[in-house]
Amino acid sequence: MTPDSQTPLDLETVTFSHIPVLSREVIEGLTVRPGGHYLDATVGGGGHSRLILEAAADVQLTALDQDEDALAAAQKNLAEYGDRIQFILSNFAAYKFTPNTFDGILADLGVSSYHLDQPERGFSFRHTASLDMRMDKRQPLTAADVINEWDEAELADIFFKYGEERLSRRIARRIVEKRPLHTTTELADAIATCVPPKYRYGRIHPATRVFQALRIVVNDELKSLETFLEQAPKALVPGGRITIISFHSLEDRLVKHGLRNSPLLQVLTKKPITASEEEIANNPRSRSAKLRIAQRKQE
Repeated sequence: MTPDSQTPLDLETVTFSHIPVLSREVIEGLTVRPGGHYLDATVGGGGHSRLILEAAADVQLTALDQDEDALAAAQKNLAEYGDRIQFILSNFAAYKFTPNTFDGILADLGVSSYHLDQPERGFSFRHTASLDMRMDKRQPLTAADVINEWDEAELADIFFKYGEERLSRRIARRIVEKRPLHTTTELADAIATCVPPKYRYGRIHPATRVFQALRIVVNDELKSLETFLEQAPKALVPGGRITIISFHSLEDRLVKHGLRNSPLLQVLTKKPITASEEEIANNPRSRSAKLRIAQRKQE
């Protein structure tokens, strides 16, 4: 049960939790069978993995995550399943998919509640923290590098493209004027002070879309997702299923087209499955979740 990595994982310091989104729908979508082998490509704290392991007898699971904190927490949370699980520290785009291996594959995309709630990771502006935003702390590029070193046109472009921020040019100009910016709250304040009052006091904080764009760029999320969508279907056995949960329109669009355009897959969800009102009340993060399912064609 040791991750395939040289990085030591301190289980005692991990406080990673994971409330699985669309849990019933995911398990139904995967049609978990006894003795099957499944891949959780984004194990997080292990919430979905536990449900897969409990859904049928003698299920085997391969659990991936690029975040060592997440993988350490999953090891601890799922220790009772012993050698039924293999843990691997890896981005799902870098994983070497072996053909015809898995009866089902799950990917739960986006940032976890843990990342937002841990100030030192720099994903949220609710607390003052360094501008980091790396899912994989082994990589060099941080949000501070992007904010303080990229030119104004590049910043405006990523805010518009990855954050769908209509005031991207104005915000990029203010950031360049104010730099260097070192903390999450400095960046959020700089953004808030350059937008119109109605925008500043709207339903969401004016920095929200910029933070989304930075996270996507720092972690190369959309390119990684494209690679995953190209490679993962090959690893399914005929009749095996892939289930993917996305949380914003850029991800969902890629998933929709990636599944539909794969010559190996038959899409089973004409429209994405969304959370019930009851689930949203219990877990607000599920509000924006969209689940799409496809099945490997019989050869």
